[in-house]
Amino acid sequence: MFRISQNQLYNQYLSGMNSSLSTLVELNLQAQTQKRVNKPSDDPTATARILDHRDTLHAYDQYSTNLDTAKGWLSMSDSTLTQVSTIITRAKELAEQAATGTMSAENREQLSYEARQLFDQLLELGNMKYEDKSIYAGQKTDQNAFREVLWMTTNDSSLTTSNSFQIDGFSQKTTLVQFTDASGATASGGSINMNDPNTRVRYSIDGGKTFLTDGSVTTDPTTGKVLLTLPQSGASVTFDHNAQVRVTDTANTNDSKGSWLWLRPSAVYQGDDADSIKVSSMGTGTQLISAEATGAFPGSTLVRIENNTTLDGVINYSYSMDNGLSWVTGNSVAADSTASNAMLNVAGGGVLTLNSNGGNGLLAGAQFLISPRTAAISLQVNVSETVRINDVGKDIFGGIYQDPDLVAGNGGARLGLTSSNASAVFSTNSSNFTSSNGGIVSKNLFETMGNLVAFLETNTQSGVQQCLESLKASQQQVLTSVASVGGRENRLNITSNILSNLTLNENERISAEEDIDIGELMTKLTQQQTVYQAVLKSSSMIMQMNLMQYI
Repeated sequence: MFRISQNQLYNQYLSGMNSSLSTLVELNLQAQTQKRVNKPSDDPTATARILDHRDTLHAYDQYSTNLDTAKGWLSMSDSTLTQVSTIITRAKELAEQAATGTMSAENREQLSYEARQLFDQLLELGNMKYEDKSIYAGQKTDQNAFREVLWMTTNDSSLTTSNSFQIDGFSQKTTLVQFTDASGATASGGSINMNDPNTRVRYSIDGGKTFLTDGSVTTDPTTGKVLLTLPQSGASVTFDHNAQVRVTDTANTNDSKGSWLWLRPSAVYQGDDADSIKVSSMGTGTQLISAEATGAFPGSTLVRIENNTTLDGVINYSYSMDNGLSWVTGNSVAADSTASNAMLNVAGGGVLTLNSNGGNGLLAGAQFLISPRTAAISLQVNVSETVRINDVGKDIFGGIYQDPDLVAGNGGARLGLTSSNASAVFSTNSSNFTSSNGGIVSKNLFETMGNLVAFLETNTQSGVQQCLESLKASQQQVLTSVASVGGRENRLNITSNILSNLTLNENERISAEEDIDIGELMTKLTQQQTVYQAVLKSSSMIMQMNLMQYI
């Protein structure tokens, strides 16, 4: 037997009421939030899983944002290239009209005005931007992909294959240049040196209707460069060295036997490319080994030689794709006693080829830094999926391009645009014109449109015929790019659906861990209200009973 005091009873009743009330409040909070887990202590294990799922949802939100951006870029590119194809179709219509023998010089001049407008429209489309970012300039998104320049077409291929030229100035219309012999000793079509005192230059800025003779041919005695000055055209041409040109009949401005120059519009590509891979050698003895890289590299890659060896022996090497922070080791190339070079494979499809240059070997620790040119902008749209959203403008529109390695070799200084350090994109030299059989066909759109403008403005029917075939090739090049863009758009649509399903699945998993069963909660809440009321009622009844009532 032991005695229960009033104080013990009070504390016990208070504890019971607080416990019941706490449970009731907790159930009431769950009713308000509709959540089973409102704080970590409610279910620590479930809380960890919920936070993990929410981190995944945040990543999906970022992927969704990237998807929207990618769709915007590609949609803009799709519509732009569709407009480009429409313009090319119109340019072909003009060329088809002008290529017929029934068209007069006046008719071709009339068509030339629209052709120039089409060229300007193509230049604007080549510089198209999305959210103020250039979509065809590679990673140089803060500048236009193209700028307009004067370039040259000639019917004398020796002037472009054996000599380099530079054009300065700007002209609103095509300038047609011809050469004559002041002494009259050289017959039409005969050759004369540019620096011959009897060489004269005449030019036309009205499509060949009239020719101006105030031009001059001068030679720099120090450099040997030849300068053609054409005062009223707004342009001048500099050749790297003296060359022979064919004389045009002084009495016949349409004499095709002579060397003709058409100074006409084109566009220079100013963006990035992914055309080459630079390899830098580091370490003792590597300067004697020549190295080149080919294939696909995800970015800058370091290759390290692990043993002293010759290129016909076993080469052990490691490579790093994070600037040397981590290395992939255990790679080797088997010995080949007949080889003077060795090919080292790097993950991702890249190959580093080393040449001995006469039997030179490698020392352990020698390194080669592989630096690929990059132009692609890629966005991650899923856990392990990235999509390229931009395109290299020169690979679609062509134009003129200056090799960045030449600029780097000049100390980073910008070089003057000459045919020695810049050339027409794609393999065909669209600066050469042949009138015998339709000439050269090029898929370089800007060069083709520039030539079309020039030949329309100077009433050159055979040149227009050549442009017609080139326009067909250019349009096919553009349509190939449209297909590439469309394929990436379709891929994004599929990825978007997958991402929506993944997001829904994560939300369902969070709900399974976090949300409360409303029916079960209402039952518990009613029961707890009854319990609390019973505790209050029984406590009040017992507390009223004490010894003083019976004295």
